[in-house]
Amino acid sequence: MYTEKLRRSLLYVPGTNPKNMIAAQFYGADCIILDLEDSVSINQKDSARNLVFNFLRKERITDTEFIVRVNEINSENGYEDLRAMVLAQPDIIRFPKIERKEDVEKADSILTELEKEYRLEEGTTKIIAGIENFIGVNNAIEIAKASKRTIAISIGGEDYTTSIGAERTREGTELFYGRNMVLMAARLAGIQVFDTVFTNFRDDEGLRADTENIKNLGFDGKYLIHPNQVEIVNSVFTPNEKQIEKAIGILEIIEKAEKDEKGVIKYENEMIDAPIVTRAMKTLQRAMAAGIIKEDINFG
Repeated sequence: MYTEKLRRSLLYVPGTNPKNMIAAQFYGADCIILDLEDSVSINQKDSARNLVFNFLRKERITDTEFIVRVNEINSENGYEDLRAMVLAQPDIIRFPKIERKEDVEKADSILTELEKEYRLEEGTTKIIAGIENFIGVNNAIEIAKASKRTIAISIGGEDYTTSIGAERTREGTELFYGRNMVLMAARLAGIQVFDTVFTNFRDDEGLRADTENIKNLGFDGKYLIHPNQVEIVNSVFTPNEKQIEKAIGILEIIEKAEKDEKGVIKYENEMIDAPIVTRAMKTLQRAMAAGIIKEDINFG
């Protein structure tokens, strides 16, 4: 049984467009991020906050997971966003530009105060900590462990590359260190990790290559800026028929070997050890979560 929420695709939608917020629920993304930060101009912050609040209270018509990206925790708009969003109760709040554990601790403290004020169960509001520069990357482990509310951390490629003086490229080699630091921090904290957006939404080949790269690194999902990117990202993070067949074969041969008390186990000329078995189990768990195979498969 797959117990971890499947979050392959996380699609941004500006908080200024109610039609797009409604439509976004039908593109197949695992998560919709209603944005109050970068896509909203200063003079639209109040109206966007009201639109998102009313949307969450009245217009959620699917079981899609909703995330709100608020403004910076140390800003006035950030605080006003939290006052509204804790009451609106999105599934998760995503904090941008997190640099230190103190930023997360401050967010946690404010959320606790607001939950008490609104008579909500303490800890109800979950966090994604967005790491977007070299300071945050350097402090990634402490950030990831700073709050029990945190379900994931992520890296923002545009701001991160700017902060280190690099150019953002199609291949993404300049992101290698930052991605791996954030990934390792997430794994140490036992939480999920999401990758930055691929900004050219017309470059399907580039998006697929970038997504395959971060999946192979170990990421759980990817931020998206256009509905056309959803299908590609979901397909990369979803096990295909060949991968599922191999995973089932590995678990079947392991089960048989244990019954026969065999010491050396092979599958298609490949030596099978514990990490390969773990990988096979995770493949099947992902397939179950995506609804490709039934959840009644059981081995061992």
